[in-house]
Amino acid sequence: MAGNSALIRKWFEEVWNQGREETIDAMCSKKAIGQGQAQHGADIHGPEEFKVLWRRIRSAFSNIHVEIHETIEQGDKVVARWTIAMTHTAPFLGIAPANKSVSVNGISIQRFVDGQIVEAWDSWDQLSLLVQLGGVPEPKFL
Repeated sequence: MAGNSALIRKWFEEVWNQGREETIDAMCSKKAIGQGQAQHGADIHGPEEFKVLWRRIRSAFSNIHVEIHETIEQGDKVVARWTIAMTHTAPFLGIAPANKSVSVNGISIQRFVDGQIVEAWDSWDQLSLLVQLGGVPEPKFL
C-alpha cells in the first residue's frame, strides 16, 4: 500500500475506530485546515478545533466503525471512500438518543506533508444522518 493511502487508513482506524486522541495530535498539523467536517461553510483550523467536533461525535455515538472501501492517491493527496456505522446513544444536535444504529457514506481528501494532514476536504451525507436520527423528515424525490 502506498504511503498516503496507509496514512489515511491509519487516521480513520486510530482516530475514529479506536478513539485515539493522541493520533490527532501526531497526524494533524497545527496549521491544518479542514473543510466539510461540520456545518456548511465552517472550516476547522488545527487539531484543537478538530478535537471539538471529534469529541462531540464520540460522545453522542458509540460503536463507531469506519470502513474504507478504497483509496486513490495523486501527488501529496489521497482520497478515501468510506462508510461509518455507529449507535446514537446520547443527544446530538438537539436530537434525543434512540439507541439506534445509523450508517453514513462519505468521501475524504487529505493532503499530507511529512506524514501530517495539512488540508482536508470531506463530503459526507449529513442529511442521511439527520433523517436516520429522526431530526428531519425523509425527503421524497419521486
